[in-house]
Amino acid sequence: MATGFAISARVAAAVGAAVAAGAHVVVTTGRTVLTTRPVLKELGLTEGHALCSNGAVHVDVARGEPVAVQSFDPGPAVLALRALFPDMIFAAERVGEGVWATGHGPGEFSIGEFLLVDHHMLSSAPTPRLNGWWPGGSAEEMVRLLATLVVPDTSWVHGEFGPWLTVSRRGVSKGWALERLRRSLGVEPEATLAIGDGFNDREMLRWAAHSVAMAGSPDAVLALADEVTGDVAEDGVATVLERWFAA
Repeated sequence: MATGFAISARVAAAVGAAVAAGAHVVVTTGRTVLTTRPVLKELGLTEGHALCSNGAVHVDVARGEPVAVQSFDPGPAVLALRALFPDMIFAAERVGEGVWATGHGPGEFSIGEFLLVDHHMLSSAPTPRLNGWWPGGSAEEMVRLLATLVVPDTSWVHGEFGPWLTVSRRGVSKGWALERLRRSLGVEPEATLAIGDGFNDREMLRWAAHSVAMAGSPDAVLALADEVTGDVAEDGVATVLERWFAA
């Protein structure tokens, strides 16, 4: 289940019913560990697994701490992106601590340390997630220019709204992380369900035996889904879970 929405009492109750029925409810999000913890609390999840930073950070929910981190060297990506977008603002996750950033931009960095650094400092330490924001640019132009981007050992995904992107270690995605977790938990492939609404959910939706996109998702996301549920205001996540797991 991807996150990026306010959690209603109905959604929390539906998640609780799924857990009570024996399902592994795995919050799978682009958020950091720090900003995922409040989501887990709102959902009433006290044990199990969560996948943060688009699958790069695997969290033990009971302890609220990472058990595996897929990091990469952000230096080559920063260098290549600066060549394409000289004024791009970068933010590198410091797992469990906060972020290092080269400037202020949109993002969910209200929890933890926010340290302004230069490009050299930001590039000096491994990170599981590098965000880039292109102030004054357009999402369409950014995507066009990114077609020329080649950075070995990294993957990237652009956002739905505005000129921003996230860089990860090559091959790391929500779908990749969920498949690793599925195997370790012994869950059958046909017993997997995923609900998402963003470009960073595409691999997850391809992975699931039954994939659900929320109304209002980009067309490229809707095209991957087996069904479409309501949007946030309509408690679309609860609508699906209530059908699968009776309260």
